[in-house]
Amino acid sequence: MLDQIQSNDILDRLPAHLRQYIKPQNYEDYTPVNQAVWRYVMRKNVSYLSKVAHSSYLDGLKKTGISIEHIPNMYGMNRILKEIVWAAVAVDGFIPPAAFMEFQAFNVLVIASDIRQLENIEYTPAPDIIHEGAGHAPIIANPEYAEYLRRFGEIGCKAISSSKDFEMYEAIRHLSILKEAEGISEEKIEAAQEKVDYLQNNMGEASEMAKIRNLHWWTVEYGLIGTLEDPKIYGAGLLSSIGESTWCMTDKVKKLPYTIAAADQEFDITKPQPQLYVTPDFAHLSQVLEEFANKLALRTGGLEGIQKLIDSKNLGTIELSTGIQISGDFSEVISEEGKAVYVKTSGKTALSYREKELVGHGIGNHAEGFGSPIGKLKGINLAIEDMSPRDLKAYDIYEGKNINLEFEGGIVVNGEIITGTRNLQGKIILISFRNCTVSYGDRILFEPEWGNYDMAVGKEVISAFAGPADAHSFDLVTHKTSSTTIKSTKSAEREELENLYESVRNIREGKNAMFSLSAAFDIVKKHHPKDWLLSLEIYELAIYEDRKLAKNVRDHLEDLKKKRPKISHLIEDGIGLVDLALVS
Repeated sequence: MLDQIQSNDILDRLPAHLRQYIKPQNYEDYTPVNQAVWRYVMRKNVSYLSKVAHSSYLDGLKKTGISIEHIPNMYGMNRILKEIVWAAVAVDGFIPPAAFMEFQAFNVLVIASDIRQLENIEYTPAPDIIHEGAGHAPIIANPEYAEYLRRFGEIGCKAISSSKDFEMYEAIRHLSILKEAEGISEEKIEAAQEKVDYLQNNMGEASEMAKIRNLHWWTVEYGLIGTLEDPKIYGAGLLSSIGESTWCMTDKVKKLPYTIAAADQEFDITKPQPQLYVTPDFAHLSQVLEEFANKLALRTGGLEGIQKLIDSKNLGTIELSTGIQISGDFSEVISEEGKAVYVKTSGKTALSYREKELVGHGIGNHAEGFGSPIGKLKGINLAIEDMSPRDLKAYDIYEGKNINLEFEGGIVVNGEIITGTRNLQGKIILISFRNCTVSYGDRILFEPEWGNYDMAVGKEVISAFAGPADAHSFDLVTHKTSSTTIKSTKSAEREELENLYESVRNIREGKNAMFSLSAAFDIVKKHHPKDWLLSLEIYELAIYEDRKLAKNVRDHLEDLKKKRPKISHLIEDGIGLVDLALVS
């Protein structure tokens, strides 16, 4: 897909399994109505957020080249973003959380390129270019925050999911698509909402991924910074929502100090948030992130880490104390006294060291799975990995020797040693056998007829994490979603309205227009009586050029406020922006 967009050094580093999510922005698909929605939100945001947003926001708008007047071309943004060592790509709505975070780890900002409907101008449950482009992009111009975002992605993409997490992701994606689409029946939306509600209430114990998504939500998306008494906005969800950015500053939204406890606070993406967390500064975000990371299997490993991978039913990796990494679908662990003594994968498995696949130990060599004992040998205080060449010789652990290795956990490996593989420090990390039998009590775990046996060496599991150690070991370009963004269908009435929006925009930009302001207003008032945003744009221009027309448009807008009370505040805010500009 990158051959269809303007690439750069940062995007060129992306692995294939991330590139599969990228799509062209297709800038020409944005309608004049879309451009007007962008302009309204940005004008209102810049006016309001200059008072309540973190200082990095307005500075970031300038640094990232985001215009108030036009939806940004993100691949044009890349020319500016590269100065802060970031890049942007377009995607279709929500992508899996692990992929989203891994993009961040590569310093790439993921932008859902669609834009909210006029009807959802205040808030949309679906990610859109206002949320991503005008919310996320400006704040990453702050170096300290940008590093937090990168580090968050680096840690987050290793968090282990539960088997239900992907089902929840699909359900939320489907609901957000339906809520943002035109002409979807209430019954369909309610059914989708019910599924999300059911899953939320039946997820079981929260996975690592669920908890780190909570941290992401309460910081990157909905974070406040400063003091509880005088917080400022930095979260993209608030920066891009003209409704919630105002709502969150009221006493109706509870403000809490940001701590690791936020990892256990769930959220509902389809509703305004009842509470928000306030960090004293960006450095505190990194402190909490590291505190949380210390609790992940990525850093704790052990029996619990292996069990998390088994329960996830997803591709994962364990790393042993020698540094050897086993990647595959973990299916079984045998334990003794709370410690893993044998681990097994099913299906394609790869062995790596320091995130690089070991030669001769890819999925072609271990297509049917892999199993290995973990721990020390029984009756020998010295672990195999800590033995010197002289020690190995003394215990008959060398090439060509028939040997019976009995481990403390009860696993017995009996066979002829073919060879051993060492790491950079000279420690044995892998021993290969022929004519080998592996047993645990009366159970046979490996038989000579199955071929040569490769035994990973390590006295303990020091890490367990989602995904492969070496991304090149597996074919990860397999993402398919059950739903795609629903595009609006254009009626003759809709096309006429878009032509009117384009004409008014052309007048503002000094270009030839199909209609005069007066003619455009007559048509919109007669044929599109419920539309309010175009009348606001006409009022903005007429107040300088035709005071009589401006008064007529203002009267029409006041009448619309009465007829459409739910959006009366949007009209009032728009008039206020015009009046403020007139005074200044």
